[in-house]
Amino acid sequence: MKVSVVVCTYSPAMLNHFIECVESLINQSYENTEIICIVDGNKDYYERIRSEYGEFFWENNIKLFLNEKNLGLLLSRNRGVELAEGDVVAFIDDDAVADERWVEELIRMYGEYDAIAAGGKLMPLWIARKPRWFPEEFYWMIGATHLGFPDTVTEVRNTFGSNISFRRDVFLELGGFNPEMGGIKGRRMLQGGETELCERMRKKYGRGVMYNPNAIVYHKIFEGRTRLGFLARRAFWQGYSKAVMERVVGEVGEERGFLGYLVKSRIPTRLKGMLRGSGGDALKLFAMLLFTALVGIGYFWGRISLLVYK
Repeated sequence: MKVSVVVCTYSPAMLNHFIECVESLINQSYENTEIICIVDGNKDYYERIRSEYGEFFWENNIKLFLNEKNLGLLLSRNRGVELAEGDVVAFIDDDAVADERWVEELIRMYGEYDAIAAGGKLMPLWIARKPRWFPEEFYWMIGATHLGFPDTVTEVRNTFGSNISFRRDVFLELGGFNPEMGGIKGRRMLQGGETELCERMRKKYGRGVMYNPNAIVYHKIFEGRTRLGFLARRAFWQGYSKAVMERVVGEVGEERGFLGYLVKSRIPTRLKGMLRGSGGDALKLFAMLLFTALVGIGYFWGRISLLVYK
């Protein structure tokens, strides 16, 4: 089974991280892999990659393509799939590094479980210092697998976009990622391209993503993503994005389940820790309540906005 790994990049500031990501893909234990790199509408960056790393790409049979204009991450991924030759297409971001057994562990899901999609665990790789107050229950806000996610092989609705794969024919039949569900436009931070796609997949095929916690990708967490202001904005737009997703596919059941998990399990646990004198639990409880409130505000603001501008 051939695997095509698609990695998209846009900013020259990410060049070293992008190359480190590509190197992790070259060193995979699974050999039947092609690497497809999409530079999203930045010709100068594309030419710089060719100039500085052209021989490296050629020697390792890495395919490099340029979008003539900036399409955004989701449409760039769709283009990568169109160019792919693999039976399975996998996605990773340019700020991530794959464990050497990542592809092998993903492919195991297609063989042993007859999966139509498979994903794995995203581990935070802290470039900046981890904030003491940031709760593990909300790691999804930084693009990492959060506390409460399964820790064994099981079927889930979706994993994160930097550690997810699909049978190529299934992906194409679904029409790929919906660009309405992702991207930064002005001050908008719409999220959830993989979530919306997997919800459509579940409706069409009655199946989700096989999650394998041994298929590991390390996601770099830079300082800007640990600031309270950034995370507060992200929480708000996460809620807004769920309202958009509900309009598109009519379902946010997983999110309601996670809210129940927070209310019934994690908030009481953090509260007990705080009452026992744990300053860390007190800070994390405050952050959990703040982020939950902001997600809720974003969701209801999204519902109202979509009704007004329908």
